[in-house]
Amino acid sequence: MALAASLKEADITAALAACAAADSFNHKEFFAKIGMSSKSADDIKKAFAVIDQDKSGFIEEDELKLFLQNFSASARALTDKETAAFLAVGDSDGDGKIGVDEFAAMIKA
Repeated sequence: MALAASLKEADITAALAACAAADSFNHKEFFAKIGMSSKSADDIKKAFAVIDQDKSGFIEEDELKLFLQNFSASARALTDKETAAFLAVGDSDGDGKIGVDEFAAMIKA
């Protein structure tokens, strides 16, 4: 996967294993485990571009649902509950989607 290039495979594997069970995804723990929180603003923008699969400039709910699959094709989809919680945390302006600045703020929080 495209995101794996700038991250350690072992970190990704461990982070995915930690949230393998339904409703166990925690964005803060996940970003910390894969090392995203220590990445540069440029690396975060590149990660955002990968997750923004329709290239709309925003990460919408359907893209968030498949968030983990950006790190491994065999990863599970987020549950509706996890997706809604992830969106609520990242969507600081309340427009129903996550922009690049909101994404960066969520990772660095």
